[in-house]
Amino acid sequence: MNPLDPRLTPSRPDLAAAHLQGQVVAQRYAAGRPMHLMVECTDLRRAPSRDSAIDSQVLYGEDVVLYEAEAGWAWVQLAHDSYVGYLAHDVLAEGAAQTTHRVAANRSFIYPRPDIKAPILAALPLGGAVRVIDIEGDFARLADGGYVFARHLMRSDETADDFVAVAEGLLGTPYLWGGKSSLGLDCSGLVQLALAQAGINAPRDTDLQQQALGSALALEAASRDLRRGDLIFWKGHVGMMRDAATLLHANAHHMLVASEPLAVARTRIGAKAGGEITAIKRF
Repeated sequence: MNPLDPRLTPSRPDLAAAHLQGQVVAQRYAAGRPMHLMVECTDLRRAPSRDSAIDSQVLYGEDVVLYEAEAGWAWVQLAHDSYVGYLAHDVLAEGAAQTTHRVAANRSFIYPRPDIKAPILAALPLGGAVRVIDIEGDFARLADGGYVFARHLMRSDETADDFVAVAEGLLGTPYLWGGKSSLGLDCSGLVQLALAQAGINAPRDTDLQQQALGSALALEAASRDLRRGDLIFWKGHVGMMRDAATLLHANAHHMLVASEPLAVARTRIGAKAGGEITAIKRF
């Protein structure tokens, strides 16, 4: 992985991270401030504009490093996968979140009191992180205020046994370019989110995932010897195997997270220019 990949490098001609001084040329350098997201989910954009492309998303409680705040926009680097981009400045809170738990349900609610009939304060996405300070009956009390149903949470040091099962729980979720929440996902977002729940850190984009994850199998394995959890890569696309023959992937053909025979997906994707499988990776 190129350490100066622009997606992962907080560097612009006018500003760069202080730790990059001597590696990149910029008009000025900034040390950066630790911050964290205090809303349910927000978009990470390529430029400081509502019209700019969404490259990824940031989930509740996720830590970032802030390098610049200007005109309502924050230029940040995500702590989880090092992605760099812009998000609205008013969704950030000072300091690292120091979370203790993360959300294990596709969606869970923050209530103002430990009462399921109370009007909710927020809806947390799968993978969002919170700081729990007490357990009151069926509810976890949060340091920032509010209560979450405790069985929807897992400790930060816990992991899901099967990342494919996490992804299977998202079947039918709409396809969203740049999405990585249970409201919308793209192909690499699904893989990253599912692996994170299993305690495996993954890069954000398919090309980076292909480089970093698992061990490579011979491409001939696509016709035989596949198993649950194998990742199948095409140029710009990735899916995971549910079993020896069935692919699970967020895709723009179905416009949702879908399950289908690998042979069917392979034929459809292969019909496009450059649409052959580029790698098979196994954990």
